[in-house]
Amino acid sequence: MKILVTGSAGFVGFHLTEKLLELGYQVVGIDNINDYYNPALKYARLAESGIERQVGGSGEMVQSEKYAGYKFKKAALEDEQVIFHLFESEQFDVVCNLAAQAGVRYSLENPKAYVSSNIKGFLNILEACRRHPVNHLLYASSSSVYGNSVQMPLSTSQRTDAPVSLYAATKKSNELMAYTYAHLFGIQSTGLRFFTVYGPWGRPDMAYFSFAKNIVSGKPIKVFNNGDLYRDFTYIDDIVEGIVRILKKPSLNESPPTKVYNIGNSSPVSLMYFIETLEKALGKKALKEFYPMQPGDVYKTFADVSDLENEVGYHPFTSIETGLNRFAEWFLKEGVGF
Repeated sequence: MKILVTGSAGFVGFHLTEKLLELGYQVVGIDNINDYYNPALKYARLAESGIERQVGGSGEMVQSEKYAGYKFKKAALEDEQVIFHLFESEQFDVVCNLAAQAGVRYSLENPKAYVSSNIKGFLNILEACRRHPVNHLLYASSSSVYGNSVQMPLSTSQRTDAPVSLYAATKKSNELMAYTYAHLFGIQSTGLRFFTVYGPWGRPDMAYFSFAKNIVSGKPIKVFNNGDLYRDFTYIDDIVEGIVRILKKPSLNESPPTKVYNIGNSSPVSLMYFIETLEKALGKKALKEFYPMQPGDVYKTFADVSDLENEVGYHPFTSIETGLNRFAEWFLKEGVGF
């Protein structure tokens, strides 16, 4: 089976690519390696997967020196010609679309980046799947589509038409676009609403990463809503396990053939407990500065993952203590410089 992983130099994309290669799949990865956060981390992830030399402009396919089944190409989803040519030449069986402009607060400052990558880019993926049919399209959505819902746990059966950030609005748009293409053209697709993913090789723009960096360097950390926030922190290995199980799932029986799942730990943790656990893992106390709620933030996330449990046997298994200890071990060894 040949699988396209978009965003393969990103956090989730890197870990998924590694897992798929370990399982014996052929993988083609693409990423635009933008500078939303330090590109050096993206190149370091690629090097970990055997893409040893820095890739230049779009068009160059690089073979991994570690995995015979892995090739990488620097490309942006918005580049229609490159994406269409890639689908035509590689003939993918499955597409895992994880590339996107991420970040809630950044969407307040650079809204056009989200429309370009998350809307136009995803449209190119859908059109490419239409022209060169694949067996299954998996794509990343987000828990942010639930907005500030007070109905807990958050279930895929509830309404998601009140996003509180442009990032969330683009992710909801992706779900609607996938539904339309499933209805019109029979493209079998599965949307994955990720809940606050964390772990080694993570994103420096995420709170836990910036917390670790500031704690180690003795700088204060910003604690929003005076610490009164709750997140369904989900360890990266649990996320990847869920994706792989869905990828292996037989054809959807839905009409049209599209579905959305939550992937989360299903156990929300208070921000203050999260910080305390990270302090213990790093062996150093944090200097805390308290701030009010930020625009675009949500108060609480809590995933109902019963659909995944019933349909693919998914059970998140990593506690916050175990996950943060693994992250801290990696961070102190590799991540401080990012």
